[in-house]
Amino acid sequence: MKKILITVSVALFSISSFAGIGPEDNNTNVNDTTKVIDIEEVVVIATPKEHSKLRSLPTSVSLISQKEMQENQITSLKGASALVPNFYMPDYGSRLTSAIYIRGIGSRINTPAVGLYVDNIPYIDKSAFDFNFYDIERLDILRGPQGTLYGRNAMGGLVRINTKSPFSYQGTDLKLGYATKDNHRNVSLTHYHRISNQFAFAAGGYYEGSNGFFRHDVTNKKVDGMEAGGGRIRAIWIPLQNLKLDFTASYDYTDQGGYPYYYTGSLTGGELYPDNINKITNNRESKYRRGLFNTGLNLEYQTDKIVMNAVTGFQNLRDRMYMDQDYLPVDIYTIEQKQRQSTLSEEITFKSKGDRQWNWLTGVSGFYQWLHTEGPVTFYNDGISSLIEGNVNRIFQNISAKNPRAPQMSLDITDESMLIQNKFDTPTLSTALFHESTFKHLFVDGLSLTIGARLEYEKLKMDYISGADVNFNFLVQMGKIFSFPLNGLKASPKFEGDMKNDYWQVLPKFALKYDFDKDNSIYVSVTKGYRSGGYNVQMFSDIVQNDMKNKMIDAIVNAPQVSAMKQMILGMITQNVPSYGVEQDVKGSTTYKPEYSWNYELGSHLNLFKNKLRMDLAVFYMNTHDQQIAKFAENGFGRMMVNAGKSESYGAEISLNSQINRSLSLFANYGYTHATFKNYDGGTNTGGVSQNYTGNYVPFVPMHTLNIGGDYAFFFKNNVMESLTIGANYTGAGKIYWNESNGASEDFNGTLNAHAALQLKNGINVNIWGRNLTDHRYTTFYFESMNRGYKQINKPLQLGIDLRYRF
Repeated sequence: MKKILITVSVALFSISSFAGIGPEDNNTNVNDTTKVIDIEEVVVIATPKEHSKLRSLPTSVSLISQKEMQENQITSLKGASALVPNFYMPDYGSRLTSAIYIRGIGSRINTPAVGLYVDNIPYIDKSAFDFNFYDIERLDILRGPQGTLYGRNAMGGLVRINTKSPFSYQGTDLKLGYATKDNHRNVSLTHYHRISNQFAFAAGGYYEGSNGFFRHDVTNKKVDGMEAGGGRIRAIWIPLQNLKLDFTASYDYTDQGGYPYYYTGSLTGGELYPDNINKITNNRESKYRRGLFNTGLNLEYQTDKIVMNAVTGFQNLRDRMYMDQDYLPVDIYTIEQKQRQSTLSEEITFKSKGDRQWNWLTGVSGFYQWLHTEGPVTFYNDGISSLIEGNVNRIFQNISAKNPRAPQMSLDITDESMLIQNKFDTPTLSTALFHESTFKHLFVDGLSLTIGARLEYEKLKMDYISGADVNFNFLVQMGKIFSFPLNGLKASPKFEGDMKNDYWQVLPKFALKYDFDKDNSIYVSVTKGYRSGGYNVQMFSDIVQNDMKNKMIDAIVNAPQVSAMKQMILGMITQNVPSYGVEQDVKGSTTYKPEYSWNYELGSHLNLFKNKLRMDLAVFYMNTHDQQIAKFAENGFGRMMVNAGKSESYGAEISLNSQINRSLSLFANYGYTHATFKNYDGGTNTGGVSQNYTGNYVPFVPMHTLNIGGDYAFFFKNNVMESLTIGANYTGAGKIYWNESNGASEDFNGTLNAHAALQLKNGINVNIWGRNLTDHRYTTFYFESMNRGYKQINKPLQLGIDLRYRF
């Protein structure tokens, strides 16, 4: 890579402007191996919005190179947690599960809290966040709200992924890999070809497969196997010296098992399944399948003073998740979720060209998302008898217990299974106008002021149809005198309607930065970010179940075979049966408001000891309002997002990267986050609060993140081997609280990892690696449902080998 960047230094305006080859791409920094190489200078990634390198901006940022990703086996975004302070993306569930947490801000379900861009194309839905990194050039992670330039759902930060440019790379890359324990195998092949100084393209694809890590304790089969594959094409055309068109298209397909959750026991005593504790024993298979298509066109036009970018993106996602929701050998219920999503986005920006005393950017953006979701829930024998039928009969038993003269009543559902159908269309429209200006050398040399603001409008809608049919018999008996059965009854709760919500958001930004010299700066910033609201579509199954009790009572009282006298008796009895306010449930529990936060930050970017040590420091305080928290419904079914009040988080982060000498390099990344509820109201859309958790820690946020390690390189002067690099690192995160009550938690845990990479002069690279070398086991995810606990544990010791060849 470096040789190509050095030799291809054509002085044409079109190449130097658009191919990422400019005056910074010389061999001064590349060949000085006693300095920490700035990957932004090695490969310049063109972006529509920033005027300078990311480490020159007043924000906290981590840049991960292709070499770092290869050495640390970062093959997807979940692996980046090992290298970035205060960035945590737990690995559990399936590729649908893409929860990201930065500085106490995150989301397990629904709208993301961190934005994602791939080659400047936005990925709107987090269901698409977890994909293979087989052709990635660089990964940028910006921490803290980035809402002024990037808008909604960048409240925690922003992830930018850049694929390799065919203007910077030439030839063909082949990778073969294998790993133990899960029998993981992967292969990728990508060809980069520059036809002329005006046109270049890249085309490639990948396959990866895995037998899985976790074994079912009854069937003895692995439950989390995976098959995945896909491809990407990218073409860059420069028809004029001041015009560039950059086109990308990719497709990824995944078919995997998932959700290997261990049962941890009852939370209320009276254990019913003691033999299943700490085992995977679900009787129905859980799996996930996804097809993901992305395409986009980035058009860039330059004049002497202005750069215009028009970025058009389109994403289509189709997936299906099937889950045994009770995670036990009993047959209670399953949930299925199928999504059909299409998103069309457009952003146009105008910014000043070059590095001036006044740098400015103005833009407009918008997107429209079509999303159709089907979420049928099926109850089986155990679920019908213990939950639906049992709940209703317990109501009748309570009536008889309070009034000894009341007759005995019982209900018997005759269906073998019960299906609750759920269909939703939830389109989203978003549009924004934004501006940012940076004024340099204010009052004194090196002092700059950045101010900006974004006005964003978002409109949400939900059309819903949810309902079920249940057949049952009912028996009333009063001693030996009065007894009659009501057979063949039917209850059909159904909800059909629509909801609409819209929101306006103003997202300002203020930052002051002082440059000591070219490579050292200190900054202070105040920014606002927000995460959009939405709808809890999974809650409709709960609402239908609640209304089912009402409809059953109505069916009993209004049964045609009931005489006038019997109907009067039934009316007197059933007036003691509570009625459930399901209409209020529909309006309340299915809607949640946007969340927004203010971030106050003080930081510094430093290059010390003649660039032998690169240091990034930051301290921050975030104040969050209308805190969104994911939780299970009170009866244990269905996840919902609630606005649970206010929270605050404060902390610090430090990144160190040092090149001690030509052979030895050391690095360390540490982040601390203290995130607690300032005012917890239990969820404004749940109708009340049962517990006050004010002062408790925000769940799923690690208090500490750590990555520390180093590499040592041996260089050879023969005709076969070029270098051998050996390295080791320790990564960890914790303490993590799993719920708002802070009753369950996981202490700090870490893993020891190592690698040895041999670079041959014929272009072959062999990397032997090991993860979790001590085979340390800990919980990566824990949750509670139906008064039971469940967990997923981390992956065990794994050894692997990757072979790369460039020709």
